[in-house]
Amino acid sequence: MIEPSSLPGDRSELHLRISYDDELWDTPQADTLERWNVAVLHRRRTHGRGQGTAAPGGCVTPDCRSCTVEDAVVGSMTFFRVHLDRGRNAYWATGEESEELCEMAQVFLDPETGSFTEEVSAVLEYVGSALLVMDRVTLDPPWRGHGLAAVLGCEVIHRLMDGCRAIACSPGITDLSSQRLTDRSEWDRVNAKIIQGWESLGFRLYRDNVYLLSPSSQYLEDQRGVLRRRLAELGASWKRAP
Repeated sequence: MIEPSSLPGDRSELHLRISYDDELWDTPQADTLERWNVAVLHRRRTHGRGQGTAAPGGCVTPDCRSCTVEDAVVGSMTFFRVHLDRGRNAYWATGEESEELCEMAQVFLDPETGSFTEEVSAVLEYVGSALLVMDRVTLDPPWRGHGLAAVLGCEVIHRLMDGCRAIACSPGITDLSSQRLTDRSEWDRVNAKIIQGWESLGFRLYRDNVYLLSPSSQYLEDQRGVLRRRLAELGASWKRAP
């Protein structure tokens, strides 16, 4: 159980801004790959000028005239929707985008057709034709270690998975600036915790540290409800904290 006081702010004040920047490029590549950017925002209420952020139990009601509300960016995510039935051959299109997407393509896609391989198709229900890739998830250090990545990632997946047959990720440490991760045992511990978070949504190892999840998974739907309730409960307890 996470103590509310260990959090840098009220978890219930976190929200997401999901955006797709269409540059109107009339190219097969643009038709195949959609990059979705997600800003993780924390809504902060500040009293007056220079009086600090409102504390739990303080005057945080919307009608307080001395209270200013602002959104602070505390993390970001990047997702790719890969369309296998339009534009370029998706295998080669993803390979040119980034090394990480290239690794995904090598696991899931047939280089000749750009479609899912027969092996992958055999384990997936036909609920769509696209591939959703969770490329990167980053939170500011004070917000890490509380299971928030899985909560927020789950919400984004639900917003973007329509029309997709598979969801994929390759979990691991992306922020290499932390000095505490120079120790191998600590590195392994953090990596294991990250993997555990994505496994809690139903992701399962498929091959070569690439994890697979079906959009039709009832487990994913059930976990979304569990995580939302947990977020609400911790938000309420943070407000009650002295």
